[in-house]
Amino acid sequence: MQDQLKLDDFICFAVYTASHALKRVYKPLLDTLGLTYPQYLAMVALWGEDGQTVGGLGEKLFLESSTLTPLLKRLETAGYVRRERSKEDERVVVLRLTEEGKRLKEKALAIPDCIAAASGRDAVDLTRLQAEIVALREALNGSVA
Repeated sequence: MQDQLKLDDFICFAVYTASHALKRVYKPLLDTLGLTYPQYLAMVALWGEDGQTVGGLGEKLFLESSTLTPLLKRLETAGYVRRERSKEDERVVVLRLTEEGKRLKEKALAIPDCIAAASGRDAVDLTRLQAEIVALREALNGSVA
């Protein structure tokens, strides 16, 4: 039985370092859009479903309000989103893409292909890998609930 802990044997370290490597590949692509990686994720979520609530977006992105609020303020200042109070419940804030925010999507369309190319993997392999990572995340989230 091994009593040693080896860093390279930890799945958490492999995922952590892969995440950093992905962010390094994303950075120059996102710099051309003037977005950080978390801002890009928020925009991708909004491009997929405009009119989400701040709370709903936070759940989707696994972000706390204290992280999400400043990020959204920066996107609003950049002219990409508008925050509006819900007419039904003033405690709820709804996010709407501006025309500029909608146009930004066109500039971002090539990013997923650039990331796939940088990975050196084919689409089938990347889809399988993503499904496995999502399954791992769901299993881990379920184990601490």
